[in-house]
Amino acid sequence: MERLFSASNIFFAGLENGYVGLLRWVLSHRLIIVFLAAAVLGGSLLLFPMIGTEFLPPSDEGEVRVRGKMAIGTRLELVDQQARKMENIVYPAVPEAVSSVVSVGASGWRAAAASEGDIRLSLLPAARRNRSNVEIAQDLRRQLDGKVPGMEIRIRAPQGQFLLERVLGGDEGLTIEIRGLELDVLNALAQRIAKAIADVPGITDAQTSLEAGVPQQEIRVDRSKIADLDLTVRDMTQLLETAVAGSKAGEYRTRGNSYRIFVQLKDAEKRSLNEILNLTLTTGSGEKVALRNVVTTEPSRGPLLIDRKDQQRMVTVQANVAGRDLGSVARDVQTLLDQIPCPVGYDLTVAGNFEEQQKAFGELVISIVLALVFVYMVLACQYESVRDPLVVMFSVPLAAVGVLVTLFITRTTLNVQSYIGCIMLGGIVVNNAILIVDQAGQLVRTGMSTSDALSEAGRRRLRPILMTTLTTILGLLPLALGIGEGADAQAPLARAVVGGLTGSTLITLVLIPAVYSLFHPETKENREEKIW
Repeated sequence: MERLFSASNIFFAGLENGYVGLLRWVLSHRLIIVFLAAAVLGGSLLLFPMIGTEFLPPSDEGEVRVRGKMAIGTRLELVDQQARKMENIVYPAVPEAVSSVVSVGASGWRAAAASEGDIRLSLLPAARRNRSNVEIAQDLRRQLDGKVPGMEIRIRAPQGQFLLERVLGGDEGLTIEIRGLELDVLNALAQRIAKAIADVPGITDAQTSLEAGVPQQEIRVDRSKIADLDLTVRDMTQLLETAVAGSKAGEYRTRGNSYRIFVQLKDAEKRSLNEILNLTLTTGSGEKVALRNVVTTEPSRGPLLIDRKDQQRMVTVQANVAGRDLGSVARDVQTLLDQIPCPVGYDLTVAGNFEEQQKAFGELVISIVLALVFVYMVLACQYESVRDPLVVMFSVPLAAVGVLVTLFITRTTLNVQSYIGCIMLGGIVVNNAILIVDQAGQLVRTGMSTSDALSEAGRRRLRPILMTTLTTILGLLPLALGIGEGADAQAPLARAVVGGLTGSTLITLVLIPAVYSLFHPETKENREEKIW
């Protein structure tokens, strides 16, 4: 044990002596050090466009969802038959599944779900699988492509955004909002956009929210004919309302009770359109005229659901994102949207998770700025000076070097967790600079020259700086490596802190003494007093 302590003391003594020698060289080449630090910071900023962005970091949720959709109005028996074919392909292809839930037909408020079959697979824990849920989803897309006739199949691999999906009421991936007035124009734009973005790398399973609609017959009144027969449009609508939906004809009162008299065609829901058109109306002259003689019919489809946003009708195009970060895919999609001609009064917007990402990033940037302002204010109060806190704050931008390099090397995206790590760094990286500046200030006040005070402060504070930095880095290292179930969700935060703290510490140990000496130059009087 004594030998261990002796070896440790020898190591740290050599490290301190080497650092003091480095400081002496730094203090004689201060401007070169400052310019080199600025160049390193500027070079690291070139990595910023190469780092992807997304709202939340992906995390294997241990689930895969397969949804097959058929044409609106398809019989439930046929949907069930095709869903069973889908099951026969899915189950052998996913040996990692431990349980599954299959639903066919309407299971919620959406009418379109009546023609859908849904399979939800729960997988083994990530540590016991060789494939992630994203890889399983990609394999299923290849195996199900064109294998189930009449069924459009979408496959999702939830990436740890369960709560976000519930709060926002949307799906993961990319959402494009098309807003305007006419549903036909919205549908045409949606179809064009869905085809255009299908070739964007990373886009899978693009679909529109506007369904084909339920088959219906439109009845159009010939106004000139009913005017000649002394009838009105109201007479037509009252007849149809009474025959199909029923209407109130009066009340029957007996023994103090009142009963509504409701008139409706018997078995109205089973009547054919021809039977309804055979109903007659009495004209002003007392003649009978069949309804079919004064109206025309036209087959069409009625919308299942009309979405609105900001008092405008809206159709969305949704797509899953796989193999790329959301920010890069959204930029490529926005480039395509700018090339699509859009009628006046219609808007094309990339929304959903990307919209929330942009809002969150803006708020987090403001939080970082406020954090730095508050740190400076606290330091100014403690030092009762404006100059020394400014020297300490020079260590903060240098953290960006380590953050950007670490995220680039580990292929980690900038997301909410990464930004939270950057906010934490605003209060952590100043600690090392505080130790050097505070110690140097105390030694200067005892009469030492600035250069000697900085060399002695570096020698005294090197070991505490290394101890605090290494304990923080080693404590976050398992999380940064993504070790453990669900660690992927917090790994970007740990990587940002570890990278930023490492880079800032290495540069701070050299830059802060140089900046301090520039802010506290030795005057001629001080030099003469020292000689005396």
